[in-house]
Amino acid sequence: MLVIGIDSSTQSTKAQLIDTDTGAVVASGSAPHPSTTPPVSEQDPEAWWSALVSAVTALGPRRGDAVAMSVAGQQHGLVLVDGDGMVIRPAKLWNDTTSADQATALVDRLSGSWWADRVGVVPVAAVTISKLAWVAENEPHAIERASMVMLPHDWLTWRLTGEHVTDRGDASGSGWFDASGATSATSMFEAAGLPADLGDRVPHVLDPDQAAGTIRADAADTLGLRPELIVGPGTGDNMAAALGLGLASGDAVMSLGTSGTVYQRTHRRAADPSGAVAGFCDATGEYLPLVCTLNATKVTDTVARWLGTDAAGLAELALTAGGAPIEPVLVPYFDGERTPNRPDARGLIVGLSTATEPSHLARAAHDGVICGLLDGLDALGGSTGRLLLVGGGSRSAAYRRRLADIAGRTVTTPDADEAVAVGAAAQAAVVASPGTAFDDIASAWSLGAGDEIEPDETVDGDTVRARYREASAFDDGLCRPLSR
Repeated sequence: MLVIGIDSSTQSTKAQLIDTDTGAVVASGSAPHPSTTPPVSEQDPEAWWSALVSAVTALGPRRGDAVAMSVAGQQHGLVLVDGDGMVIRPAKLWNDTTSADQATALVDRLSGSWWADRVGVVPVAAVTISKLAWVAENEPHAIERASMVMLPHDWLTWRLTGEHVTDRGDASGSGWFDASGATSATSMFEAAGLPADLGDRVPHVLDPDQAAGTIRADAADTLGLRPELIVGPGTGDNMAAALGLGLASGDAVMSLGTSGTVYQRTHRRAADPSGAVAGFCDATGEYLPLVCTLNATKVTDTVARWLGTDAAGLAELALTAGGAPIEPVLVPYFDGERTPNRPDARGLIVGLSTATEPSHLARAAHDGVICGLLDGLDALGGSTGRLLLVGGGSRSAAYRRRLADIAGRTVTTPDADEAVAVGAAAQAAVVASPGTAFDDIASAWSLGAGDEIEPDETVDGDTVRARYREASAFDDGLCRPLSR
């Protein structure tokens, strides 16, 4: 049996055709999305659909044998659709920080504890309800026109099936979903000072193994898929990655992409009134507390450009860095930051001297990204299981080596390059085979297996992290654009 998993991220859409008996990848395809530059980060959802069509078509003729598919999408984006099915305005993405003031107002109105207790997330600029509040304040006509409020993966599932649905994993990052069922979306919007009837316009939340529906005939024709293909509920990208890695309780994952995330699978939802930890649900019925930073591989890509090289060249430089009288420290808030919540912050390099070499800056760039995420892992309470490194940055020898050395623990880089798409495919396999458990798929597909990197015990990771904390604790004024 063949299934298709879709990863619709900020940068591209990836598709994988997978054999459910072994987890073997039969074919892959990808297509880019338009680039964005925060603080305003918006995309036309039609670009996602065009990319999905291209990526699925690239799977070749065997895609017509697939019996099911699921879509995993970038979290937190806001898509507004009118009664004619037309997108009203470009989608605001997770890394659009223009809604920082609205997020602050939502917290001031109800308190961080109120939000953490009810939905598990405290609004920051990234969270969808903050973006909805921004649109309500700045473009009220868009709210009036909207008949459906969606997250990115919801919109793609709707394009595939015509069903306005979501899953508990992605919904848990919206700011209006209470996994306990104690608070309705309608009362959530009303308490937040937004139109209460928005609660009637958000998607219906499906169970983890519940199908969204059968693919629409026009979508099947466009994609070259069988008309009876089943479409799963889909989920957020981090939730799909957890599926694709076969995450067990206590395992932690650090993901290095455009953003950086660290999360772990647990049996209990987190409720952090500070907002540093998002108390997300996972895609299986459990929980996935997560810390997200806005700046990850974009930081090392940028520093590589400064030094006239690319990501691979920067990694090589970082690994050749020797000691220096004063080691530079890079605080990676290049595009503002989400955790800590500093949307107006900018990057900072301290500890420069005449002895500083390009290799020291290269290492500092990698270390800054890693240290911020290790602080996030501490906020999760640490992990008792494996530490896995995934995302585009996991292919960097410098990121792998420096994470193991600074954390002082074994790091596993899973064999699966596309954990999000694989996780979406795993969900499709479960939906297509009633009675099959997610753990059964994880075992049959050997999810999460990979290379292990042992730490270099001569590296003083505690000192590296202490110096990073000292630099990142500077007054915000030092991390903001200078006045003209």
